[in-house]
Amino acid sequence: MKIDMRNRTIALVMAMTAIASGAFADSYTRQGNSVEVNIRGIGLGGNSFATAKSKPCQKVRLQVMSPTIIRVEATAENTFPKKESLIIVPQKNDAKFEVSEKGYNVVVTTDSLVTTVNTNTGRVIFADRKGRVILSEVEDGRTFTPYRVPTREIGMRHAGDDPETLLTEKERNGWTWQQRFVSPADEAFYGLGQHQAEEFNYKGKNEELFQYNTKVSVPFIMSNRGYGLLWDSYSLGRWGNPSPYLSLGKVFRLYDDQGEEGAITGTYTDKDKQTITRREDSLRFEDIFELKHLPKIDLNGANVVYSGFIEAPETGDYDFKLYYAGYTRILIDGKEVVSERWRTAWNPNSWKFKCRLQKGVKTPVRIEWAPDGGQSYCALTVADPSTAINDKEISIWQEMDRDEDYYFIAGATMDSIISGYRQLTGKSVVYPKWALGYWQSRERYNTSDEITGTVAEFRKRHLPIDNIVQDWFYWKEDSWGSHQFDPARYPNPQKMLDDVHRMHGRFMISVWPKFYHSTANFKELEGNGWMYCQAVNDSIRDWVGPGYVAGFYDAYSAGARKMFWRQMDENLYSKYNKGIDAWWMDASEPNVRDCTPLWYRKALCGPTALGSSSEYFNAYSIVNADAIYNGQRSINPNTRVFLLTRSGFAGEQRYSTATWSGDIGTRWEDMRAQVTAGINYSMCGLPFWGMDQGGFCVENRYVDAQKAFNENGTENEDLQEWRELQTRWTQLGCFVPLFRVHGQWPQREPWNVSPDGHSAYKSFEFYDNLRYYMMPYLYSLAGQVYLNDYTMMRGLAMDFGSDKNVLNIGDQWMLGPAIMACPVMSYKQRSRSVYLPAGNGWYNLYDGTFHKGGATVTADAPYERIPVYVKAGSIVPFGPRMEWSDERRADTINLYVFTGGDAEFLLYEDEGVNYNYEKGLYTTINIKYDESENTLTLGRCEGAFPGMLMQRYFNIIEVSPKKARSLDLDKPKGKMVKYEGKEKRIKL
Repeated sequence: MKIDMRNRTIALVMAMTAIASGAFADSYTRQGNSVEVNIRGIGLGGNSFATAKSKPCQKVRLQVMSPTIIRVEATAENTFPKKESLIIVPQKNDAKFEVSEKGYNVVVTTDSLVTTVNTNTGRVIFADRKGRVILSEVEDGRTFTPYRVPTREIGMRHAGDDPETLLTEKERNGWTWQQRFVSPADEAFYGLGQHQAEEFNYKGKNEELFQYNTKVSVPFIMSNRGYGLLWDSYSLGRWGNPSPYLSLGKVFRLYDDQGEEGAITGTYTDKDKQTITRREDSLRFEDIFELKHLPKIDLNGANVVYSGFIEAPETGDYDFKLYYAGYTRILIDGKEVVSERWRTAWNPNSWKFKCRLQKGVKTPVRIEWAPDGGQSYCALTVADPSTAINDKEISIWQEMDRDEDYYFIAGATMDSIISGYRQLTGKSVVYPKWALGYWQSRERYNTSDEITGTVAEFRKRHLPIDNIVQDWFYWKEDSWGSHQFDPARYPNPQKMLDDVHRMHGRFMISVWPKFYHSTANFKELEGNGWMYCQAVNDSIRDWVGPGYVAGFYDAYSAGARKMFWRQMDENLYSKYNKGIDAWWMDASEPNVRDCTPLWYRKALCGPTALGSSSEYFNAYSIVNADAIYNGQRSINPNTRVFLLTRSGFAGEQRYSTATWSGDIGTRWEDMRAQVTAGINYSMCGLPFWGMDQGGFCVENRYVDAQKAFNENGTENEDLQEWRELQTRWTQLGCFVPLFRVHGQWPQREPWNVSPDGHSAYKSFEFYDNLRYYMMPYLYSLAGQVYLNDYTMMRGLAMDFGSDKNVLNIGDQWMLGPAIMACPVMSYKQRSRSVYLPAGNGWYNLYDGTFHKGGATVTADAPYERIPVYVKAGSIVPFGPRMEWSDERRADTINLYVFTGGDAEFLLYEDEGVNYNYEKGLYTTINIKYDESENTLTLGRCEGAFPGMLMQRYFNIIEVSPKKARSLDLDKPKGKMVKYEGKEKRIKL
């Protein structure tokens, strides 16, 4: 970088003069709860000298949101932009604070924090009142680069055109920014949303933040060192390495299998054994445009091998990313670095791995790819080593914003950090009680008779169920977006809904933001300028019948949101007497077209009513949730809204919105990925999450095995594996916030998975009933989510962070304060290693045997059970046997007290379906156990609501290290206590 030495000398002289005089007179201004700091940028630190592309920071603004929450804004312009947040709710901003100047530092002090801004570099440091640094920006860690918003000049000529020849600058541009922070090598990070690479602790990891089917990106991270970071940005982002992954040839020297430099060898053999061999200078067949560069062969049934050598420029660990559909396996230097992975052809997945390579060594590489369909994807890329983040830093990068804008949230516990997050983004509501029960779904029920018949079969078999789900395509084939039932298959939707309700079920229906351009709803929205029409202009056809052209509505427009809800209301909600209980908001990324490059996705998803799709790339699902939540409450204000969305974003908890993990594969590795995905999503402050239990997309071998069984009754090896996979997934699902089965054929009802009496069926029966026995426990946790900003699905670091052994355990979690689930996620596994966190004893849930903490045990895992442990010093209330969530009141609660430490549990109850709790109409009973006195106290019943129980019985079952008790939830022997709302003390 060339620098004018004369100007630099002048700047340094000015800096020394300022130091001698103490500081600058106009370093900062204070207004309300904000302190705006002018950054001099002379001589001290990397921020002082801008590169040819980047611009220096001009101002930093601190906004005191509370004693423990500080907003940081930084800009490369002379003034801060005026903007409204999509994720931050109105704040009181009445916290007291002081401002002072010490040399080159402006210091903002609250009751809890001391935050300093260096007026020369703009560096921000957060410390506690004792001076301990909690988090510090890197000295030269902030960069701004001007961003030109790409948009269409007249319109895409057709989808394959080079975007660079079609894009120009829009009226409003912004900044690409990167912020680096100091981070000790042993720090751990959780959050970022829901991703599919089985990564748990994000320290040292790279994650690209965008929304896509199975991928949910949330701009929030939480550290085990007492803070969280929420950045108010909606554009494409990157955690870790700020650069995109590169083609192999951009980093390595490539050699084909003959040793010739410049490419690797691709060998393509179709199902007729015809072979094409050619040199490949990159391996990036990762979208619909890049597929055109594949050889002209039928990929369905083909075998492809890429082989050759890569030569690294430096010795080190390189971060690779595999993007795959079909079956893929990778060997480097003869070692399998990626064992066989599979995804269906239309829905690829990404998998990341590290590999150590030696400088100058030609290392053999082999990628084996078996495409599974006529259109399939395969790409292998590598992170840019020149921009890698070292292990003493972390980095946040965002593609396009008006300025840099993040919130620092300090907290003594992770729960207090989550509480700060919800203070900023909105309080979570109490979800309807039935949502905690079992949901039955599949792709898809095709008639009203299938819907009602399925619920009836559950009732006949006395298998508990609360919710039946109508997936997509209940409309006429050419009428997507009409929101109207096909009368040929659903002749009387009102009767269908009435029948479901008569059987004490609930009904959820799928509604997409997608509209065929021939529908009246499309035309009404489009007439107001509220449709994304690029897909229509490009004549993109979907997969239904001959293929139909559709657009998505612009949920960023307030008018469009109101119209979208009105169309839903007129065609579904009010039309059927408000009998639809919940909404399944599919494709809410929005996913206009699968497998497109990011530049084309932006063209398909904008421009939005608020600005370019570059700026508003990731936040569609929250404004879409706003439309339905506030729409339904506007016409039916006292019935709880419930939304399930395939995407998610910061703040969606305030709209009674849960997220599921999309169209995942039906493989053991996919099951494992859901656990790390779900824990990290929950640790983003978003309390309700679930998945397609059993997986959505199915390998042909499982389909063929089910067909063979239907024909001749033979349970071959593939069917055995299918049934065990479904079993293990249901066992896992019992311990996540949403207990929901879904997927493609084979059908997913328990009697279709396996016959009566089969171990798979018996296991389903056990865990389905267990879920309902746990209802008092689960609903109390849901109440805590509302009352105290609680998190139901908890990474072990949330409760046992002082035990460093738990920081990287991503296959165990706490469901509430007491129960630790330890699922089995490999075929034919009949035991597993379980770590029992230190500082507590642990009980086996099923037999009550006691184990000391701080140790790893080998836990039995027979076919019908997964290991589940209860923390010593816990109280777990179990209710009566039920077949739906409100079949009966919990007039007798079996209160299991797991001794070994003091315990406390807050039992929460309300009416379950309305918003009266917002008016204070709910009850709590604080239950405490005193270990030293071996005494249980049933606290006074606080509060009231219509229909509450005036008296009930608590059957108290004591479990201790010397007194193991097996789990008996029908007639457990205990100490029966009559309770009438007054405090009672019981000696155990």
